[in-house]
Order: sequence, then structure tokens, then C-alpha cells
Amino acid sequence: MTEQDRVTVNEPRGPVNNGEGHQYVFYGGADWMIRKGVESLRITREDRVRLADRFVPPVGYRIAADRLEKPGSVVLLKGPPGSGRRAAAIMLLHGFGEDRGTDEEGVRFEELPVTGKDENPLVPGMRDRFLLDLSGIADEETYREAHRRLAARRSQVQEAEAHMVVVLPSGMEHAHPPDLESHTVGLGRPRGIAVVTRYLRMDRMPFRPADLGSADLQHLCDRSPMRELARLAGLVRDARDSGRFGADFAGWLDQAIHAVTDRAGEVGRQVATIRAAPERALLLATAMFEEARADVVYQSWRGLLKTVRYEEEVTTELGRTDFGERLVGLGVERGPDGRLRFERLAYGDAVRTYFWANFPGVRDDLRDWIGHAAGLPDLTTDDRMNVVVRFSERALATGRPDHLFDLVARWANRGTGAPCDPRAVAALELGLGHERFGGWFRKRMYECVVRSGSLPEGLARVLTTACVQSLSGTHPDQAVVRLHYLAVRKGEAAHQAREALLDLVGRDRRLYRLLIDRLRDRTLREPHGTDPHLQLLTALLRSDLAPDPPPWPDLFLGWEAVFSQPPTELWNPLVSSWLNAVAGDSARKKALDVMVRATRGHTAALHRLYAIAYGWAGTARHPSRAAVAALFWQHIDHMQYGRTERTEAGPRTAEEAR
Repeated sequence: MTEQDRVTVNEPRGPVNNGEGHQYVFYGGADWMIRKGVESLRITREDRVRLADRFVPPVGYRIAADRLEKPGSVVLLKGPPGSGRRAAAIMLLHGFGEDRGTDEEGVRFEELPVTGKDENPLVPGMRDRFLLDLSGIADEETYREAHRRLAARRSQVQEAEAHMVVVLPSGMEHAHPPDLESHTVGLGRPRGIAVVTRYLRMDRMPFRPADLGSADLQHLCDRSPMRELARLAGLVRDARDSGRFGADFAGWLDQAIHAVTDRAGEVGRQVATIRAAPERALLLATAMFEEARADVVYQSWRGLLKTVRYEEEVTTELGRTDFGERLVGLGVERGPDGRLRFERLAYGDAVRTYFWANFPGVRDDLRDWIGHAAGLPDLTTDDRMNVVVRFSERALATGRPDHLFDLVARWANRGTGAPCDPRAVAALELGLGHERFGGWFRKRMYECVVRSGSLPEGLARVLTTACVQSLSGTHPDQAVVRLHYLAVRKGEAAHQAREALLDLVGRDRRLYRLLIDRLRDRTLREPHGTDPHLQLLTALLRSDLAPDPPPWPDLFLGWEAVFSQPPTELWNPLVSSWLNAVAGDSARKKALDVMVRATRGHTAALHRLYAIAYGWAGTARHPSRAAVAALFWQHIDHMQYGRTERTEAGPRTAEEAR
């Protein structure tokens, strides 16, 4: 696949637009990270269901679940790092049942931001579920500020009879407010062997309980964090699926144990024996592009040497050690399909970890190298995604989210022939799903969309796609805020953001109300007929975009803001859409009364509604239209004159209507 090839969609599970307009799902849908073995901290329904299949409750879980049953309950979880606190919090909230989606007051499952100013006020609904993960806090000042915000949120959750689980940081017990002690539940570490067993069974691994009795495995199960045990089980699966490490469970498990215990030391010893820059560069290039074809690895290797400003040898290539011999010397195999892989399981991961940890001075160069190499023309889509995932993991592990976002912007604006660069979207989604830096990426997105001046079209498309595919599932309010800012900009990307925003809020009554409130505030603050906020509000209030059944109080407030502006051509499609809706469904005739009352009796607005209905009724000589227009005129007369004597024929002329 070339750089210009379009990316196809396989088994989409994220938000999908089934009608007209742009498609925002890319590269296999929302579960691509699971297939790539990426540990995600997302809390979407698909992620929770997958976690529930593999979850082993820690000690104290039942106590926390019993306390959370009470409406308005707030439960705080404490426990040692690696005990599965966050997973337990997600499962506690998930235990209340499935989301009701677009039902009349759909239950929320949302993670609250830890720091920073809330972009929208928290307005919980009954049975809503909230996660607040404070486990990443490392200083007392931030922890105290988080508790001040927690006090306000706790009061709101209790009043609304919602539910919230808070994950407390380790090592901050001395700063824990005494008044919250009665709401705190201590979690103990689950049995490690039970965790490994559960993951292996979900991967349909053929084994007997006796196969898990080795002392090495028991040592790992007793000491390793839960996520490391999950990784161990995943490596067993990888060993089986590769077909290169025998055909029995004992061999796969042995390879996996060696991978998590010995690889770091092995890489360190190998690099210590390799002093030449070309060999070290080839080792790293192979680790980054493992499973790609040999020619691609060769190109990426030469690109890395150029990026780090290595001076080539004077002799020609024919006089140097050949490429294949270099690979053999590094322990790299070339398979029958021409693809390169290390002889040992998970060795590439250990190589990447070693170089990023021990060569900090070249991290900027590595970013620039990957920025170019991820676009090599002979890479397949899978190859590209592998490179994006591997670079993202290292950049975030070494505390450089800015390096990852640099590449998001670079790839987004470079253009690949596709409407939205999948590398950029994948990198941004990885950042948004990261335990430590997810908030950093949400803030960075916000800074991009609110800043004055132009925003590159490519980056705007990537931000829009990330809002729809990732942020809307974990932080829907923040997705609405960012899409709102993107939608009122100029350009084709703004049009796409507007479509995405209207589709998102049209499926959730709470988000629909939130957007109406935001647009009303800006429209009334700076009234102007060409204001993009007013144009967006007018489009939002059309009948075809309103939730079903229509939220009349919300529509009233929105119509009131629109009709308070000088009459414009924006009114015609809005009013006509509801006249059409009433003509097609008499159950919606309440729209006529609500719309008229939203004018607050302003004569100019009422005359404008008269004229629109007159023109609408005259475009098609049909009894149903005449009846709807007559009823609409009656409401208008009643508002203006306090009477309903006008005949069903309505105004005699368009001039009279005006």
C-alpha cells in the first residue's frame, strides 16, 4: 500500500455515520488498539465489556460494591500500586448495568478531569456514573486542590442520586481528609495466578492447572503489578500465534517468562558489545519496524543514520559488510515472506525501551526520523500502525507527550491523499487513552481549537476524528466543546466538524441541551446575523436534528435566542422544517405553539413567522399544509392579539402576512 492509498474500515465498532456525509471511523474501527495489544485506559462500553471478561476482583471489592449500591454514593478506593485499583473502579461502576444509549435520559459513564478548570459545569443525572482517577497525583498541593474539587462534585453526585468512584493515590495517606475516611475502602491485591489464569482462558489457551506451578511463574504472580501479569499472558498468546516457539503450552510460557524477566539485561549486554553506530542504528531500526519487509527496514535504517548525522564510510557499499550478515550478527531472522523479526520473543520491545531510556540526547532525532520513516511508500497499513504504536509507547513512557503531538500535527498537515491521516489519528488516540498524559492531550486539543488565527485543515480533520472516535466515548462534554470551536471556523474541515457535532448531540439529549446552552450564550452575547454561532444554533434547532421525542423546553430556549435576533434568511429553513414535521406527524403540533411563544410577542418576529408559513403553504396546494399553516396563524394571532378569530384561510396576501 502506498502513502496515497485510502484506508479501509473493517468491523467498525465506534460511532459510525450511516447516512450522508463524511465517515470518521478509520483502520478497523474503535477496537484497533486492542488488536495491536495496546493497553488503553478508555472506559467505552467495548473496553469495559472486554475488561469484565478478564477481571478478577481484588480483596475488598465486595465491600466497595455494597456501598456503591446506595443512590448518591461516593466510594473512594485506596490500595498499593499495581493492585488493579483503576480496573476495580471501572468494574464497580460497570456493575450497574449497560448504558441506555439514546434513551430518554441516557445514563452517563464518564471520567472526570483531575485538574484544570471544568469546561462545562457538572450536572449529574440520576444513576449517572462517574470515575475520578487521582492515582497519578504525586504532590500534596495538587492533591489538596483535587480534594477541594471533589467536595463540590461529591455534593452534586449525592443530590442527583448518581454514583462516583474515586481512585486515591498511593503514598498520600497523610494528606487524606479525615471526613472522607468513612467513604474509603481499602483494596488488597488479587491472587496473581488467578489473574493469569483468567487471561489465558479468554485467549483459549490449552493448559492444565498443573502447568502453572513453576517457581518462576509463582514469583511473578506474587510480585508483579496486574498490568504486567496481563502482559505476561499476552506474551504467551504471542508465542503461540507466532508458530516459532514450539507447539506446547510449556514452551510458550517459558518464552513469555524469559521475555518479562531477562530481556532488559540481554539487550544491555548486546548494545555494550556493539560499538559501531551503523550496527546500533540497525538494531533500533529493526526493533521499530519489526515484521516489515527487509527492504523497508533497510530504508528506515539508512534514514536513521542520516538523521543522526552519521558520516558514511569512504568505501562503497559493495566493500562493506552486507545487510544480511549484519542482521544475522544482531540476532535478526528473515522469514520466508521477506519480513524481519528477532529470534527471541518480545526482544524488539526491550530494544526500544533500552534506546529511549539510555540515549536521551537523541530523542529529538528519533522523533524526526519516525516522522519521515512512518511514511515510507512500501509500508503496509499494519506496518504504519505498528510504528505509530511503538513510537507512542516510548515517547509517553519517557515523559515526552509533546514529541507525540508534534508528529500528530506533522502527519496531519503533510497529507496522504486520504481525508484524514490515520497515523495522526492513531497517535492522538493513543495519547488520549494514556493513564498519565490523557489530560495533557485533551488540554492540547483545546488550546488548538480556541486559539485565534487559522488552524491547518489537516489538523482540524484529525482533531474532529479523534473527538468522534475517542473523546466522545470517554469525555463527551469535552468532545462537544472542541467540536463546537472547530465547527465555527472557516473551511471544509469546519463543515466536517459541524456535521460530526450535530450527529453527536442528536444522539444524546443531555449533549443536545449542552450545545444549545453554549450557542445561546454566545449568540446573545454578540448578536449578529452572520455570526457562526447563530448559524449553528439555527441548524441545530431544525426538526430533523432534534432528538425524538422533541425536548420542548430546550427547543424553546434555542428558538427564543434565534428569534431575538433581527429577522434573517436563517429562519426560513428552521421554521419550514417544523411545519413539515407537523404536516407529517400531528403528534408534533406542539412545536407550533412553542415556537410562537419563543418570540416573546415581538411584532417583527411574529410577522416574519406569518410570512414564512404563507410561503410554505403556497408552495404545495395540499390540504394538510393549509391546515398546519392555519393552526400556526391561530397561535400567532393569539400571541399578538389575544384572539383566534382569523379564518382558517389565513392572511390574504404575503404583504398582509409581513
